[in-house]
Amino acid sequence: MTDRPVRTPTYPLRLPASIKREAERLAATDGTSFNQFVASAVAEKVGAMRTAAYFTDRRKAVDWAAFDGLMGRTSGAPPRDEDEVPTDLATRFGPAG
Repeated sequence: MTDRPVRTPTYPLRLPASIKREAERLAATDGTSFNQFVASAVAEKVGAMRTAAYFTDRRKAVDWAAFDGLMGRTSGAPPRDEDEVPTDLATRFGPAG
């Protein structure tokens, strides 16, 4: 087995000049190349779209009647002491509900 370098396909990208300038500025601020910045931006968008699709699919499988039953129940045990919100988080985010 030979070690061949991984080939990355190229893609000519046309951007409006103002967007390209801003992306170059942000890449420089971030300490990355323009190419790496664009690749990261595309990867971030792909991840966001996959996440949205995942939750859309999951929503289709929800048993809303069971959810409403759980949310509307008035019985059950109170939270255990160790289930309390840590003081630093409660102070930062305020009371729940």
